[in-house]
Amino acid sequence: MIALALRAVGALLVLLGLAHLALPYGLGWLREFTALTPLTRRIMHLHTGFIGLACVLGGLPPLLLTGDLLAGGQLAAAILAGECVFWGARWLCQFAAFTPSIWRGSRLRTAGHLGFAVLWTGITATFATALVAAVAGPG
Repeated sequence: MIALALRAVGALLVLLGLAHLALPYGLGWLREFTALTPLTRRIMHLHTGFIGLACVLGGLPPLLLTGDLLAGGQLAAAILAGECVFWGARWLCQFAAFTPSIWRGSRLRTAGHLGFAVLWTGITATFATALVAAVAGPG
């Protein structure tokens, strides 16, 4: 069961990473970015691209190397622990950075906030469960 969940999270992260290619267009950032200095605008595009790349690269091991991660060992534990820390930090940011004043009053933003809160919770919980399983080993 955890193997299936781990593969699903891996696939989801790869898709999330690829979706970053369309974010500036889908969220209307290109229009908003015109007010930024050229350096800041370029940094925003670059950071968005690298976050997308990080999502893809973070999704490939659970998608393609599920068995290896669940087999345990130091490398598997390190990768799973790193994923737990990364996505756990993203989960915390969902509540610390996206305060109710940003999303309250808008059904779409409220739904987005709740949806992403559930998404980050599920991703973090899946990696944490896989880490425990990998460290505990078979049996």
